[in-house]
Amino acid sequence: MLKSFSNRPSPAIVFDFGGVLMDWNPHYLFDKLMNNDREAVDAFLERVSFRRWNEDFDLGKSFSEGTAELIARFPEYTHLIRAYDTHYLDTVRGCHQSVVDILQELKHREYPLFGLSNWSAEKFSLVRRKYPFFEYFEDIVLSGDVGLIKPAKEMYLLLLQRNSLSAQDCLFIDDYEPNVKTALDLGFQAVQFISAEQLRADLAGRGILSPQ
Repeated sequence: MLKSFSNRPSPAIVFDFGGVLMDWNPHYLFDKLMNNDREAVDAFLERVSFRRWNEDFDLGKSFSEGTAELIARFPEYTHLIRAYDTHYLDTVRGCHQSVVDILQELKHREYPLFGLSNWSAEKFSLVRRKYPFFEYFEDIVLSGDVGLIKPAKEMYLLLLQRNSLSAQDCLFIDDYEPNVKTALDLGFQAVQFISAEQLRADLAGRGILSPQ
């Protein structure tokens, strides 16, 4: 690990953001725009291949370009497609405070903290300024900045290289099983996030936090 971490507790803790620290879901926006018709929203998201479209943003495509391209393909959904850009913050309901509490405890105990997240750099900048706890992280490797998305192993390796970390000295936390699997394959310690209670119990079992 970096020399500056030599007197700090181990392991370094690596957090995913969406689904772990942050409550993000496209339904929060589109349900409002489509009269809370869940089936209609799901049909729209499937029709426009939302997941693939959003991955383009996670990889660094600008929202202006990606929005124009999708409107050209699906002009009947213009207002919905454009709303994902203009009302993006409506997809973020807030942070998971119980997980932020854990993050704050880890910070207080001086564990090195890192972020490894698939997120558009353009939109993450809007979210980051609202939540001071993002300043707790020594480094954040964001897909939209580096042009890589999890579970590609290159993104994990970039985090290690950029911070002179070794995989075995890191504990990775993510809610998506394929992302956790890649971390384990690379030699990370890893936890698949289910709930704040489960995470706290896991960290306590590893001697990182005190049990409650």
